[in-house]
Amino acid sequence: MFSVGTIPASANTGRSAAWTPKQAPRGSGAGAGPETPEVAARSTGPPGGALSDHGDPDEAPTGEWRVRGPAFSFAPHPSSARRAMRLRPLRSLPRVPRPSPLVPTSTQSPFCARASRSPAVPSGLSGAGPGHCAHLSQVAGPVDGGDPDPVVGFLNWCRRVGLELSPKVSERAGGRRTRGGARAALTSPPPAQVAVSRQGTVAGYGMVARESVQAGELLFVVPRAALLSQYTCSIGGLLERERGALQSQSGWVPLLLALLHELQAPASRWRPYFALWPELGRLEHPMFWPEEQRRCLLQGTGVPEAVEKDLANIRSEYHSIVLPFMEAHPDLFSLRVRSLELYHQLVALVMAYSFQEPLEEEEDEKEPNSPVMVPAADILNHLANHNANLEYSANCLRMVATQPIPKGHEIFNTYGQMANWQLIHMYGFVEPYPDNTDDTADIQMVTVREAALQGTKTEAERLLAYERWDFLCKLEMVGEEGAFVIGREEVLTEEELITTLKVLCMPAEEFRELKDQDGGGDNKREEGSLTITNIPKLKASWRQLLQNSVLLTLQTYATDLKTDQDLLSNKEVYAQLSWREQQALQVRYGQKMILHQLLELTQVGSFPVP
Repeated sequence: MFSVGTIPASANTGRSAAWTPKQAPRGSGAGAGPETPEVAARSTGPPGGALSDHGDPDEAPTGEWRVRGPAFSFAPHPSSARRAMRLRPLRSLPRVPRPSPLVPTSTQSPFCARASRSPAVPSGLSGAGPGHCAHLSQVAGPVDGGDPDPVVGFLNWCRRVGLELSPKVSERAGGRRTRGGARAALTSPPPAQVAVSRQGTVAGYGMVARESVQAGELLFVVPRAALLSQYTCSIGGLLERERGALQSQSGWVPLLLALLHELQAPASRWRPYFALWPELGRLEHPMFWPEEQRRCLLQGTGVPEAVEKDLANIRSEYHSIVLPFMEAHPDLFSLRVRSLELYHQLVALVMAYSFQEPLEEEEDEKEPNSPVMVPAADILNHLANHNANLEYSANCLRMVATQPIPKGHEIFNTYGQMANWQLIHMYGFVEPYPDNTDDTADIQMVTVREAALQGTKTEAERLLAYERWDFLCKLEMVGEEGAFVIGREEVLTEEELITTLKVLCMPAEEFRELKDQDGGGDNKREEGSLTITNIPKLKASWRQLLQNSVLLTLQTYATDLKTDQDLLSNKEVYAQLSWREQQALQVRYGQKMILHQLLELTQVGSFPVP
């Protein structure tokens, strides 16, 4: 999908487009669409796409504090109060929701509702992904009798399964009969002219408008029979019968087993779809970086810690559930797919490409839906300022334009309102500063506690500070692994942060009274909502504690803001950085800019800023 880099102006999006790791900086100007007949498809890097964009970002959970957790440990991903569910809601649906402060999972849960494709790194580029890993074709093998051009083969497959991509395919108003005989009813107008291509896209495969598209126009329709899931795969019956034995913390095991089987099944109906997948051995998620490099480049961002938890959960899940299941069914799983390395790669692929359909409001208490692979939808790249969104219905999924798209411009989905640290963690790419308007910085909750303890002078004050913290834990406002989430324009964990500042800074007598009331006292906010613009209006003691917490947070990074700023401002030096170094730099810089803005707004005393 996106990769950070020196970005040429992109006429397609009206904002700069990061260069793709596979080739030189690329932007797609108006009229730069592919010149292939009908629906053209060429590859431009790994197909990035958001399989499940947790649906409408505006429907993402809000007001919860976030726990930086492993993406693979929890199905829902409350990344931040505003983050849409990625995997949970299939790409266009909210993928796994951004981890919210109280949600015990990294802001990228194992099932980000909208998965995006990770960009592959060019060979010879410093920091490229593991080159020793097998290419997908070594697992899946060639597509027998298929087209040598994977895009042509995929488009032919789309026609066979009733996946509507172009006007010619959509001429039948009543819908097209799918391979299984079911009809995907088209209640919307025929799809607009779009092309699958590597040309005119920011990274990997993407989709470009071959004609001008208006807001509300249907771009393509995916019948549910074309989805690849634990229910539609050729071993769906077995997976359903063994459902109890396949339960796991991530909830992804059935889908991953389905992929492992279909990849090596000679007659798999999804083989043309697999041909558009990125090379598994070149996925750029930080979980594939050497540990030392990951910690060095991403120290302080929260990514290394989340990745370590992911890796531990993946190993445990594979050895305790997946491998025993494959060994029990040797006729369905060849030796070449019984590999922890391949399982790691498929987890990353599902993390980046799968979608999770969101639950209906009345189903909030139910377990989240299982992730699924959505052909065509996962081809779309991600942009915070996206121009398309996936809609779900009983018979099919529809990708619909959310704003006008000029001819030759790329079509972008959104994987949810995700900060750059979440994007790189789950998808292996970031949006270059300042393009990601959903970027955030975290202040660990325990860091605020540490700042409060540093302000105590006596043992009695120190014990009282701990007592206040325990009280906040009882109120479920803070947690040992939680984080306060700060955006560019608002505090996403407003209630948690303002309550924490209030309790830690109030006079001892007032705290005793509040505690005696068991937290049920007057909850009226004296300072108004805690938006960024209102921070200067907070009480001086609150601002002091907040500023000290920010300073402690800045000390966790290996570099200071000026060092990163110098690297970004010097184009020649920046160009010499490896792709991974550029990605990590963008993550660090975006977070530090938010934290430094917070420092300026607190305006309490004069302190050296790291």
